[in-house]
Amino acid sequence: MVTLLLTDVPVDIDRDSARRAAAEELSDPRYQAAKPNAVQEFGQWLAEQLGKLLNGVSNVVPGGIFGVLLVLVVLIVLVVVIRLRTGKIARTSRADRVVFGGRRQSADDYRRAAAEAAAAGRYDDAVRDRFRAVVRALEERALLDARSGRTADEAAAEAGVLLPNVAADLRQGARLFDDVHYGGREGTEAAYRTLTELDERCRRERPVAMAAS
Repeated sequence: MVTLLLTDVPVDIDRDSARRAAAEELSDPRYQAAKPNAVQEFGQWLAEQLGKLLNGVSNVVPGGIFGVLLVLVVLIVLVVVIRLRTGKIARTSRADRVVFGGRRQSADDYRRAAAEAAAAGRYDDAVRDRFRAVVRALEERALLDARSGRTADEAAAEAGVLLPNVAADLRQGARLFDDVHYGGREGTEAAYRTLTELDERCRRERPVAMAAS
């Protein structure tokens, strides 16, 4: 007796029967569980599109994909720098670094307060008030307009145009003021004496416009 294997028996199945069989097989829960959901399909599509974009740009930008990444990093840095210098952060930072935070006193009042603070060993206050005396004296001489919101650097830069002989010293004085008042550094007797000398030099200097006339 000859036994026939099932694989040896020819199977004749029509097209409609084959379609139904395939549909029944694919309807098995195992296949449905393996099928990606809409979120996964969208993620795959987005990754493909991004890959195509980067590949297209890399053919134009020198350095290929690494060149593209470098350009993106540079652009991000530029955006951050622009925001820091012109955005809300910059305006807030600038507003917090002004020379006069409240009501102005006279230059002599600031000098007196600075001397009293120095005598008591409070050099933080002495440095602050002595630089304020410098700026306030320049305002009283009309070398600076008495406006609010001026920073130490701005005051030094504006006054340095009219008093070029002390321009570098004014910038140094502005740094001393900022370091103590906003930078958290301790004031020193040397810093106070430097600002006292700057104050005296500014009082003796004549602006270039007057000297020319």
